[in-house]
Amino acid sequence: MKNIKSFLSTSFVDWPGKVCGVIFLAGCNFRCPFCHNHSLVLHGDKLRTIPFDTILGQLTRYEKWLGGVCVSGGEPTLNPGLPQALRILKEAGWAIKLDTNGSQPQVLEKLFDESLVDMVAMDVKAPLAQEPYDRCAGVHVDLDRIRTSISMIKESGVEHEFRMTVLPLFHSETDIADWAATLNSTAYGCLSHLKLQNFNSRTTLDGTLAMEKPFSAEIFTRLQESLSAEKNCH
Repeated sequence: MKNIKSFLSTSFVDWPGKVCGVIFLAGCNFRCPFCHNHSLVLHGDKLRTIPFDTILGQLTRYEKWLGGVCVSGGEPTLNPGLPQALRILKEAGWAIKLDTNGSQPQVLEKLFDESLVDMVAMDVKAPLAQEPYDRCAGVHVDLDRIRTSISMIKESGVEHEFRMTVLPLFHSETDIADWAATLNSTAYGCLSHLKLQNFNSRTTLDGTLAMEKPFSAEIFTRLQESLSAEKNCH
């Protein structure tokens, strides 16, 4: 697996209920204006590359404390070496979580068919309407591919969550409620949890967002509580 640009030996937040190591891959086909990993998106070629064998050695050192490995980015499913790397990790006994934007359903299908992932977290940018989704992704998005990935994830039998970074500039409270309802509609199978992440202006791909305000703590808590009744499939 190429384009490994960063490795976090222990994370308490990237896999709910587990301490995990995190592998960060460079490269992404989206340009989300609120992206906080934009160095991996825009300047991955300028960052030091970490050999995969080095990562495997680091994981061995921490295996007593780790419950799994999270592969994040950037967008990991763009990396042609991803399936083989996950095979190696699985053969070494690691549970694997994948972070993805859902734009490559054919890759997800392959990973599910080979049972190479134990959890998937998919970032959903906005309700599935072209203009708001494109605005939040920073590029034109094939929404049919997003829909396919959502359905595939929900039908996979794999633990999963859907996440959405929200900010008042791009998302109304109604948008958020409607999207949560859509994820739980019969068109998408069983119930799934929509996890909200409040916008952080500290570091963004689009520097003009630096002055934008996130939802207030009161409103964000209310939004989270309104979704708390939703249940995961697993």
